[in-house]
Amino acid sequence: MTVDISEIFSFDQLAQDAASYGERSEAKIQSADMDAALAAAGEAAYKWTIASDELSWSDNASDVLGCAINRIRSGKLYANLLDVDNFTTRYETVMNSKTRDDGNGVPYHIEYMFRSEGRQGATTIWIEDQGRWIAGTDGAPKEAFGTVRRIDERHRRDQHLNFLGNCDPLTGMMNRGRMTEALGEAIAVAEREKTNCVFAIAAVNNLSVVNEAYGFDVADEVIVALGRRLRQVMRGGDGIARFSGGKFGIILNECDEAELKVALERFLSVVSDSVIETQHGPVWAMLSIGAICLPAHADNANTATAKAEEALHEATRNPSDSYVIFKPSERRREGRALNARCATEIVQCLKQDRFKLAFQPIIDAKTGVATMHEALLRMSDSASGELIAASHLVPIAENLGLVRLIDRTVMQMIVETLNVHPDAVLTMNVSGTTAMDPRWYNQLLEILAANESVAPRLTVEITETVALSNVPSTRHFVESLRLQGCGVAIDDFGAGFTSFRNLRDLPVNMIKLDGGFCQDLRHNNENEYIVRSLIDLAGKFKIQTVAEWIENQEDADILRQWGIDYLQGNLHGEASIVRPWQPRDQAIFSLDNPESLACKKPMADIQVEKIKVPAPAEIGTSQPAPTQSTATERIANKTIEQVFEPVAVSEMEVPLVHHDAETELQFVEIDASISVLRASLAELKAYFPDRTQPEQNAA
Repeated sequence: MTVDISEIFSFDQLAQDAASYGERSEAKIQSADMDAALAAAGEAAYKWTIASDELSWSDNASDVLGCAINRIRSGKLYANLLDVDNFTTRYETVMNSKTRDDGNGVPYHIEYMFRSEGRQGATTIWIEDQGRWIAGTDGAPKEAFGTVRRIDERHRRDQHLNFLGNCDPLTGMMNRGRMTEALGEAIAVAEREKTNCVFAIAAVNNLSVVNEAYGFDVADEVIVALGRRLRQVMRGGDGIARFSGGKFGIILNECDEAELKVALERFLSVVSDSVIETQHGPVWAMLSIGAICLPAHADNANTATAKAEEALHEATRNPSDSYVIFKPSERRREGRALNARCATEIVQCLKQDRFKLAFQPIIDAKTGVATMHEALLRMSDSASGELIAASHLVPIAENLGLVRLIDRTVMQMIVETLNVHPDAVLTMNVSGTTAMDPRWYNQLLEILAANESVAPRLTVEITETVALSNVPSTRHFVESLRLQGCGVAIDDFGAGFTSFRNLRDLPVNMIKLDGGFCQDLRHNNENEYIVRSLIDLAGKFKIQTVAEWIENQEDADILRQWGIDYLQGNLHGEASIVRPWQPRDQAIFSLDNPESLACKKPMADIQVEKIKVPAPAEIGTSQPAPTQSTATERIANKTIEQVFEPVAVSEMEVPLVHHDAETELQFVEIDASISVLRASLAELKAYFPDRTQPEQNAA
């Protein structure tokens, strides 16, 4: 049935209402014009009289809906053409509305699928239906006015966007975002109904191998096939999603731990029982699963995901397909708390300059003289100020990504030390994290480039395991250091059993033998064989060798016999923050650090003769002749002012190293040395202007 559109919307009545407010319509819109407007918009108008179920349409309804008007002349006939899977219909929207009509009608706006050929027909269109229903005197819907229009293209676009927002394009499963929402809903249901659910992450262990061997397109086939296999053995109410890459997220509702173990075994079996056929042939996949029971161990989706990842990480450490169910661990909690404290301590040390350097001598095996020192990191305790070894922080700093900052700080401290002490020759350790990261080791190279004069006195140590992990990258780093003038050593040599070829390919000039091999050499045949072989190997390549952890003279003597170049260990000196070199243009004398008077070789080991100084009477003075006390003893028995007083030549005894008989003693050089000493003492007096009694001040 067709009607005049002006009758549907009561245009005459509208004109009369407008006139009652003092307005008058200048022209009446013709029915044909209204039909043309609706057709141009692709819409059809209707009036639904609910009591009689009569449905009246505008003339273009058959064009919009694609069916004859007589098939939609009532609400019931119209409903028979709607798809059974629609979430809502016009009848349900109007008749089940909870909103009351306040006199202006109640608006509605719905979308549904319409089958113009009947419910069994193949033709379907999507309809947008919007209008307003009017209540009768009893408050119930009396009639409804509205329009319908086709939205096929928009619906397809919306569905595609909805799919991309909620589903994985490759597998068609939920994506991670939608899975997180579904997991949160599952946890809420389990808490409300006092039941259990499970979240599991299943990962393809060998996906990187498949990528490398067959290509990424084959790896995608493997992912799709594995997802299909897992879904086939899941219960109807459970959910599966593509978590990321080769990982799947699985939600198991109403599942306790006993049922979980059965389910996980089933997941592993369905993957490992047979190969996956791909376009390039059969591929074998390996699966690891990490799972967590909810809500017992997590009350939200993010926490559940993080803990399932932890369990998966443990599962991947196993050599074959396996699963791990998350369990709370006090050890893991304490370890994380320690990491947090260490991270805070490291950052505070960097900000407050509480990192210090200690220096351990490296002895020339032939002469017994310390020719270089290894710079070791020390940390000043914030409470007591006590210096403690920072070696325990390095592994934690590597795990937390902070070791690069430490390496850069140590490099700056070492360069400063080398600039201040021109006699210093140092070695320093660089962490594997920094050595393998061009963005960070370039910062070390820039520091050296800005201080190129000190580079020849620095040797950078790289551990053997790091050097072998990526030989091309290590070689580039080593070559860059050598171009700057630095030496390069492989530390802990022998721990990783470096091959001859790797040692040949790396342009290093020193290796430091792992200390574990350099102990108890007389009674440990294995250590003897390894150390002698490594020393001989290094000799073939003309590389110097250092033996570490030398604690007794017997091991030192044996290593000398085998041709070791250098010795390092507590036998020859522990690491100390006291700097054993004379600063540039400064005397190294310090009353606060008596050890600073120490030289590389004990004075007792040097053969000297004392030059006979003329007696006071012989030089026209009345002062008594000095006793044969040492300079250190005389300083210890004087006040600061007395020490800084000018010293007459007659008061000094100058030790002279023995020379050959043919060498003539140069007294001019001795006089020059005395002048330098006087100038140094004068500078020290200026440096301590207010100090008189050092012992009292020290107390």
